[in-house]
Amino acid sequence: MAENMVLSFDGTKLFVNKEVDMDCRAVCVIVHGLCEHQGRYDYLAEKMHEMGFGTYRFDHRGHGRSEGERTYYDDFNQLLDDVNVVVDMAVSENSALPVFLLGHSMGGFAVALYGAKYPNKNLRGIITSGALTQDNAGLISGVPKGLEPHQKLPNELGTGVCSVPEVVDWYGKDPYNTQTFTTGLCYAICDGVAWFKTAVKDFTYPVLMLHGEKDGLVSVQDTYDFFAAASSTDRQMKIYGGLYHEIFNEYCRDEVISDTLRWMRRRL
Repeated sequence: MAENMVLSFDGTKLFVNKEVDMDCRAVCVIVHGLCEHQGRYDYLAEKMHEMGFGTYRFDHRGHGRSEGERTYYDDFNQLLDDVNVVVDMAVSENSALPVFLLGHSMGGFAVALYGAKYPNKNLRGIITSGALTQDNAGLISGVPKGLEPHQKLPNELGTGVCSVPEVVDWYGKDPYNTQTFTTGLCYAICDGVAWFKTAVKDFTYPVLMLHGEKDGLVSVQDTYDFFAAASSTDRQMKIYGGLYHEIFNEYCRDEVISDTLRWMRRRL
């Protein structure tokens, strides 16, 4: 395991956790969601390692151990271009291996829009989990316009993230999770959603879209809309009945992870 700070496109230092060994047959870049950090994907990464997949994980700017004003963005492209830095690193350091990209929630937003902005990267496929691509539930777009962009809003996502009580309990105690997020982040994501309505036609990567049916934070309709609008000829969607937002932490997480790994293995 290698943990280090990497310079992003504008000099911001991002915390990167790289877990790749000599026997890996593929690599996956994992992109976390709003107010959390890469360490919440330890179990997912462990299961990938067991199947011969190396992983690259990083903390978004303003999250976890990365630099930047806490949870602040003034442009949604900052999210996409940070992802691009880590994807380029994974591809260049593993030139002989297939590279996949996986994002959850705001990370799903990032990788979906990334696929439209960067259509010609050397990626074998993209996986989204509970991806906010339209904000049909109004999670972000419901924030009033015209507020001071650095204003902090309380993070009240915790109770809706998962049906497993232990996960919800630790979500609130995790020292690397943030208890607030900025209005600037919300405005940036709204701009990204508006841009994606047209740009989604440029998304052509092989894609696996996953979502929990009972997701109370990001509507499952976001994934339905993304599936219908993407130009990918190789696209699959799976909706898990009864699951909440964090499908990789739910009671049947091993089934979700197995589905993800099976999809990736078939594209090696």
